[in-house]
Amino acid sequence: MAEYIEEEYFAPGHRACIGCGEALAVRLACKALGQNIIIVNATGCMEIVSSQLPYTSWRVPWIHTLFENTAAVASGIEAALKVMRGKGRGLAQEVNVAAIAGDGGTSDIGLQALSGAMERGHDFLYLCFDNEAYMNTGIQRSSSTPFGAHTTTSPAGRKSIGQFSWKKDMPAIAAAHKIPYVATACPSYPKDLMRKVEKGLKIRGPAYLHILSVCPIGWRCATDLTIKIGRLAVQTGVFPLYEVENGKYSLNLDLPQLKPVAEYLKLQGRFRHLSDEVIKEIQQRVEEEYAKLKEKMAG
Repeated sequence: MAEYIEEEYFAPGHRACIGCGEALAVRLACKALGQNIIIVNATGCMEIVSSQLPYTSWRVPWIHTLFENTAAVASGIEAALKVMRGKGRGLAQEVNVAAIAGDGGTSDIGLQALSGAMERGHDFLYLCFDNEAYMNTGIQRSSSTPFGAHTTTSPAGRKSIGQFSWKKDMPAIAAAHKIPYVATACPSYPKDLMRKVEKGLKIRGPAYLHILSVCPIGWRCATDLTIKIGRLAVQTGVFPLYEVENGKYSLNLDLPQLKPVAEYLKLQGRFRHLSDEVIKEIQQRVEEEYAKLKEKMAG
């Protein structure tokens, strides 16, 4: 199992912020991906902190690409490997392909390339590390930013609640493509995350993993609360852990009772402007979406 792998394929010495949940998630994911992997990395936090010339934190083949074409580049690599295998050109060991991007490079800018790759059935694993805004360029809102959150482009004020729309359900969009495997994960549950990376890598065809990555800078939270906040996201139902295998849903952590959403929100400065009335509205929305997810499990 990946949790016993001592090798670090995402090496220390990078320039990620203190308490960065995304750096932890990438480190865990790389342990599960192993060394026979080619990683395609969209522009974003992880690309910036890990590739400061002349140094790199990547101990596996790694390609930096643009926001919008990560899945397209991964598709091309996967197709090239398929041709090489067909012609008997080396490749003594199985070589896998993984694409990684943030929520901006996935839910927004890169969505059309990702949708096309899933529709065509390319055999690679796509990992979205979701820190719920464009953190690398100054904490601007994305379609993955939760309702009510303060960002530099959705500022809270007397006439603004902050983010005005509800978070895009990217895992549901991926599942709607009827691909073999879709799942959610969080580095606060490391074994679950690595197990899902391993599973997604082994499945033939497109696999999509959506990973919540706490960002202390953008979320305005203490750097030593990264793991706790990630757990609360799951335990409140804000970010449930589940899998969709060939259309069948399964809940990985089925809690008898969800914790109040306020416990999650109160630890983050991006939500400190919210009134009790708005928090109640968010609580109701979370409960409704969680109930819909449970219905899918029954189906």
